[in-house]
Order: sequence, then C-alpha cells, then structure tokens
Amino acid sequence: MRLRKACLLVLLLALAQLLAAASAEGTDEDASEREDAIEDEEEEEDEEEEEDLEVKEENGVLVLNDANFDNFVADKDTVLLEFYAPWCGHCKQFAPEYEKIASTLKSNDPPIAVAKIDATSASMLASRFDVSGYPTIKILKKGQAVDYDGSRTHEEIVAKVREVSQPNWTPPPEVTLVLTKENFDEVVNDADIILVEFYAPWCGHCKKLAPEYEKAAKELSKRSPPIPLAKVDATAETDLAKRFDVSGYPTLKIFRKGRPFEYNGPREKYGIVDYMIEQSGPPSKEVPTLKQVQEFLKDGDDVVIIGVFQGESDPAYQQYQDAANNLREDYKFHHTFSTEIAKFLKVSPGKLVVMQPEKFQSKYEPRSHVMDVQGSTEVSAIQDHVVKHALPLVGHRKTSNDAKRYTKRPLVVVYYSVDFSFDYRAATQFWRNKVLEVAKDFPEYTFAIADEEDYATEVKDLGLSESGEDVNVAILDENGKKFAMEPEEFDSDTLREFITAFKKGKLKPVIKSQPVPKNNKGPVRVVVGKTFDSIVMDPSKDVLIEFYAPWCGHCKQLEPVYTSLAKKYKNQKNLVIAKMDATSNDIASDRYKVDGFPTIYFAPGKDKKNPIKFEGGNRDLEHLSKFIDKHTTKWSRTKEDL
Repeated sequence: MRLRKACLLVLLLALAQLLAAASAEGTDEDASEREDAIEDEEEEEDEEEEEDLEVKEENGVLVLNDANFDNFVADKDTVLLEFYAPWCGHCKQFAPEYEKIASTLKSNDPPIAVAKIDATSASMLASRFDVSGYPTIKILKKGQAVDYDGSRTHEEIVAKVREVSQPNWTPPPEVTLVLTKENFDEVVNDADIILVEFYAPWCGHCKKLAPEYEKAAKELSKRSPPIPLAKVDATAETDLAKRFDVSGYPTLKIFRKGRPFEYNGPREKYGIVDYMIEQSGPPSKEVPTLKQVQEFLKDGDDVVIIGVFQGESDPAYQQYQDAANNLREDYKFHHTFSTEIAKFLKVSPGKLVVMQPEKFQSKYEPRSHVMDVQGSTEVSAIQDHVVKHALPLVGHRKTSNDAKRYTKRPLVVVYYSVDFSFDYRAATQFWRNKVLEVAKDFPEYTFAIADEEDYATEVKDLGLSESGEDVNVAILDENGKKFAMEPEEFDSDTLREFITAFKKGKLKPVIKSQPVPKNNKGPVRVVVGKTFDSIVMDPSKDVLIEFYAPWCGHCKQLEPVYTSLAKKYKNQKNLVIAKMDATSNDIASDRYKVDGFPTIYFAPGKDKKNPIKFEGGNRDLEHLSKFIDKHTTKWSRTKEDL
C-alpha cells in the first residue's frame, strides 16, 4: 500500500514537471511571437516612412508631402509648386495643363522640377506657405517662395518659371512704400489718397496680411492715377503710432491730403483693391435732375441726404464734402447745384436736407430736417445733423445696417414678416403704423421693425421662435440686456404696456446661457450667461475674463498658457481668472465688446463699467502677467510673494 502511494506521488511529481516545462516552452513561444509582431510593426512603419520619403511621379508631375518636401527641395535652385485639393474643380480642370507644363520644364536646360502637393493632407506645408485657396501656385527660388499671380496657362507659367530660374534673377522691389518719421508727413500730406498699415513685425495677423497687401499695392499702382499703399513699423516708429492712436496690429488708415480716416474694408487683395477704388472717388455724388430726387423719395429704401450749394467753389460745399468723407462708410451723400431741385426741396443754396423716403414718412414727424451750412460751419456739426436725423421714427432694422445705424439703446424691435414689395406693403405698414402710435410718446427710445426670418437666431435666443404669434417684440437695453414681450396678440396697447413695464424696471431680462457648472473649482473659473453678473461684475474682485469660441484655433493655443496664468495667481483671493464661451452665452454688458476670438478684458473691482481690453501684445504668460500686474487693484499679498 505504501509502495503504491509512493509510486503515485512520483508520477504526480513527474507530471507536474512536464506541465511546467510545457508552460515555459509556451511562454517562450508567446514571447517570441510578440517580439516577431513588434518587429513586423516596426518594419511596416519603416516601410511607410520610406514610402512617404520617396518622391513619386504622376503623369510627369512629382508628388511632395510633409515628409519628403524639405529633403527634395534642399539642393534645387528652382521648383514649381502647385498646392491642390482632391475635390477642387478648378484643380481638376488645371491638371492636364500642369502636366504639359511639367513636360516642357523637364526638357529645359537645366531641367526644372515641377511638383504638386495635396494641401488637405500636407497641412504643415499648406500652413507654412499660407495656402488659403486652390489651386495655389508658387515658385520656389533657392528655398524662398515667390507667389505666382498670372493666368493659369502653359505659356505664361513656363515663361515666369524660366524668368525666375535665371542665375541673376532677384525679386522685384516691394511696391508698398515704407514710411518713417523722416518721410511720413511729406508722403502722406502730398497724396490725394493713400492707405497706410501700422504693423508689428511679430504680429501673426500682420504676417498674414503682408502678401495680400503687397499684391493690392501692385494692382493699385497700375491705375491712373495710382493709389499708393504704405506701411509703418509701429514698434520702431512709436511716435507715429502714438500720434494716430494705434493700439492694435495691424491698424489700417486712409489718409487724404494728410487727414486720417478709418479703413473698414476687407484684408485680401481684391477686397482692398475694390475698396480703395471706391474710396478714391468723391464722397458725395451730384444729382443734376429733379427726377432723380423724386425717385429717391418714391422708391428709396434709405435716408436721403442732399446738400444744396451754389457751385463747387462754394466754401460750404467743401465743408460738406469733408463731412461726407467721414461718414461715407455709413451713408450715401448727394449734392446739387440745381435751382429746380432747391425749389422742390423748398430751400436756398447753403442748405443740408435730410429726408426719409415716402415709405418711412409719417404724420408724427417732419417731412425734412434742414441745416444751414456755411464755410465756417464745423464739419462735426454737419455730421451730427446727419446722424441725428438719419433714422425715421420707426425704421427698418436690417442685417446690413444694424451694426452702424441701430446702436443707440434702448432699442425697441418689433419682429414680423416685413416686406415692402407691392403685394405686401400694406400689411407691413399696417403693423408699422401701430408701432408709430406708441413710438411718438417715447422719444428717448429708438424703434424699429425687423423681418423675423432675417433675425431668426435673435428671435430664437429671445425664446420667441415658438411663440405662435405673428408679431413679437423685444427691448435691447444699454447694458446689453434683452427683454422679450410675453406672447400675446399684438396691438398698440400691449406694446405700450410692455414699454411702460420696462421703463419702471418690472421686467426680467432674457439670458442665453449654458448650464451653471456644478463644479467650478478649477484654476480658471467658467462663466456662463447666468453667472456673468455674479462673477465678472462682482465689485469685490478684479477679474480677467477671456471670451472664446470652441472652434477657434487661437483659443486652443491660448488654453495651456491661460491655465498656467491662473495657477500663477491662485493665491490672489481677490483676483479671478475666468473664461466664457461667447458663442453659447450672452454677455450681460455692452461694455465688453467681442469682435473676434479670443478677446480678453480686465474688469477692475472698482470700475466694472470700464473694462480694459488686452491688445497689442503677445498672448503669452509674460505679457498677460504684466497686464494683470499693471491693472490689478486688489492685491491680497505683495507681488514679491507670488
């Protein structure tokens, strides 16, 4: 019995040893397999990397990408590049022509490389060469990109590439004039019109503008007479920057015989060209016939502004022209020397007449507003007269004029289907007349009607898109707050009651807001519409607030810097570093204007109504810290302790 047990024990031990050996062998095999898999993956990655580095050819055109570009062009004198998008129709049309160009330049002596780059996948190269449209053609000369602006034809492109490839070729001098304090006044005072850019060498927006600005300068230099473009390094020419109130970059100003005017036009070649051509014309157009004036009044859709003068030598006429120049962005100015028109308008020469077209005239307001204009009349007085009377008692608020015309608050807006075409004019005027009956009794308010479809987003934010009413009403006040009238059948009485309740402070504002964060203890406080007043406007705290957009690339770049900034000042109990998604939340104060992203303001505890905007500096830890240190009013510890 004992012998059997002993044998059984020996057998079990032997079996255990066999199993252990098998397991070890399996483990070695698994490890070996894993090592083989890793080696295979590395080999595949190496092959893919080698494939990316390899310069392939498609129909005679070389294919470059982020991986192989620098290595390929390093020893090339001249390379022709096309940045394209696979889905771009223009690129597809251009492809056969580009292949012909490649064939021709390959036969050149010496041969010139012709390559294409898929800008949708080679994003680093697209960014590096500021590619914003397709196809974009550039000539690389000794590593420096030369923009090609000619037609996309075989003949022109080949000629230009051959020209650039010559050993003695150098880039043409810039057409854009360079101004300093030594030549600024001489150049600017002598020009009938000139556009001047104040820039900073480190400014990203300035770098982006530079090639477009130069292209526009070239185009405008060909006109007769030419329209010059100039630039000033505002970081070097600090006296000039201060003299013209330059606080951000780039700042563009139009000068007419030395007098500055704001530039409010586009910032790309064709936009700049078109805008400056329009600006170079007279600010006021002559109206020679009575019929034109009658058409303005009968069919017009905007305020009618007419200066009546004896002739171009009339000193009052020049004052009027200067005022028109200052306001030409916002209004259309006209003038006349016609006695027939003067008689129709019931004025004598030396008068400025501001009238509304017939559709906006009413029994509650004068037919016209007349001002005496003489050679001694201040230009600002003429401007004030135009602005004061430009809006009728109840005007038509449109997306095209909203930003400039309807800035005064409180603004009462009545939303419905506004249509002044022949078939719908009576219905439009029916509701407008009801608004007029109330507007005449509240002269301190601005009144307007607005098409509900044009302002669908605004109506939705007011909570009125599902009201079920044909007419909806809101009041926008001077603090940026919005008040919506409870949905009910609209008439003059309900409108009057709503405005009276607002005037007495009995209404609650409508605030677009994300949910209030449950946990808001991070280094950067999150502000939403409902908490703007309690956090940003808290008088016991200084607040640095960043307004951002979730999709904004600059905002994403700023995020780690902004978090580091908040951590740096975490011991400052009287200082709040905050951020707010300005696309999803209302800013409950019009003092905090956001025209782009990110926008940063410092709200001092002692003066919340006058926040200080961060501009003109790099958005890095150093500059943001200096901004806080300069403006903070509530240090809880000494700065040395930070």
